[in-house]
Formats: sequence, C-alpha cells, structure tokens
Amino acid sequence: MQDFKNIRKNGGWGADAAFRRDMHITLTGNLGSGKSTICRILESEYGKEIYSTGKVQRSIAQEMGISVLEMNQLMCSDHKYDHLIDDTTAKISRENPDAPIVFDSRLAWNFVEKSFKVFLSVNLSVAAERVYNDNRGDVEKYTSAEDAKRQLSLRADTENVRYKELYGLDYFDFNNYNLVLDSTYCAPEVLAKLLMAQEEAYEKELAEGKNPKVRLLISPKRLGKMVGEADFAQGRLYPDGIVTVKRTKEDFEVVSGQEIVEEAVKAGMPFVMATM
Repeated sequence: MQDFKNIRKNGGWGADAAFRRDMHITLTGNLGSGKSTICRILESEYGKEIYSTGKVQRSIAQEMGISVLEMNQLMCSDHKYDHLIDDTTAKISRENPDAPIVFDSRLAWNFVEKSFKVFLSVNLSVAAERVYNDNRGDVEKYTSAEDAKRQLSLRADTENVRYKELYGLDYFDFNNYNLVLDSTYCAPEVLAKLLMAQEEAYEKELAEGKNPKVRLLISPKRLGKMVGEADFAQGRLYPDGIVTVKRTKEDFEVVSGQEIVEEAVKAGMPFVMATM
C-alpha cells in the first residue's frame, strides 16, 4: 500500500492548489460506506467541522431502547424526528455560511442551500462485512455478515420510501449530487484527499461561470475487473473518457466504454469516470 501521509502532501488530482474557498460539504451515501471515518479524517487533516445527524438519530434510538431499523420504521408514522433534524441542519448552514462545515447527513444536500454534494457508494456485501465487524454498540447488532446485509438492505429500502413520502426525493438518484465516489476498495485517507481535490475543482468551475456535471468515480473492480494494487500516488487516478454503466441488483455493469476500463486496469488507476 502507498504512503498515504506523503500522498496527502502532494498536490494535484484535478484541483488547482492555488484556488481555495471554503464551501459547505454535504456527505451522504450507502450504509456502511465509511462516511464517519472520512469525516474524522476531514476534521483532523483538513480542519473541517463535522455535523453528524447520524449520531443524533442513533442517540434518539438508544434513549428509546430501540434499534436504528426500528427507529426508521417509527419515523415513517411520526415525522417530528425528521423535521427536527432537517430544521437544525438548515439553521446551522444559514447561520454559518463561511464556516468549513461537513454535514454527515442523509438529506443535508437537500436542505443546505449551497454545498458540494457528495454520495459515497459501496458494494452491499463489503458494507455488510464492515458493519458486522464494527462495534456499534447495542443499537446496531448483527448475528452474521449475511444478517447485516439483510438489515442494511431493508434499512435502505425503508429510508428511501420515507424520503419519497416526506419530500418527494429519490435518495439513490445520483443526479442529486455533484460527486459520487466509490468507497469499496479505496482507503479512507485517499478518498478524503480525492474528495477535497474534487471540491476545489468544482468551486473553481463555478467561479469560472461553468455548470459542473455530476462526477461518478467507480473502481474497475466493481465493474467485474480483477485488478492488482492500484497506484494512488500517480497524478491521474482515472483515464480520460467516460464509461456508461447501469445498476445491477447489487452493483454496476458496463454498457459502453469497456476499453476505458481496460486502460485504467493496465495503468493501475483506481477509478474510472462513469455516467448512467
């Protein structure tokens, strides 16, 4: 594995190191995608202030003596918790427009007026292994990785139904976000640096009067390619060109642009740029 400490000190990865403004970041994604870990890195390495509604939700569930899944189901009939989280998020954003805040929240991207909207995507089986091996206390308990996978899938479905009913939102529509970043096979330190570089590039494009398109960065491994150790230290982390993908039951498959995926594998690049 590469020396991530040195990588963080290097420039590049699509950003202009001389250009810098602080913009709120809204971070969401699949359950088990590593949001909390990346937030800790953004806080310690980049001086970001973290506002996590996930912690608030788990705290409420713990106080009530129920699981997170039961909490989500309860919220389907009692929306006071949703509105409490939403109102607080919007208020913090409005009252601190220049603060370097990262909102670790399912729906902050919808309530924060101006933010760099990031969705972390992860393979369901990998996410299940992560949460099963992670100590999440009495609120989140799993008997096996397969049980974790079942519960994660059910929680995702439950939450998405609730968001559609409450707000008319499709949480898993990637068009809601500025950056969709695959966290399945990449170390959190690298993901945090890549996220910050992409945020700088996004702000630079806005300053130039451009309308940045959604960037979807996926590992070739999730597209069915057996690859070796990726070289995260190189200047380019994905090749030129865009791969068209479609969702399968648990992952993605290539519709067109297979040659771009092959180029990434050959060059040891950890990602490809994709569209759906």
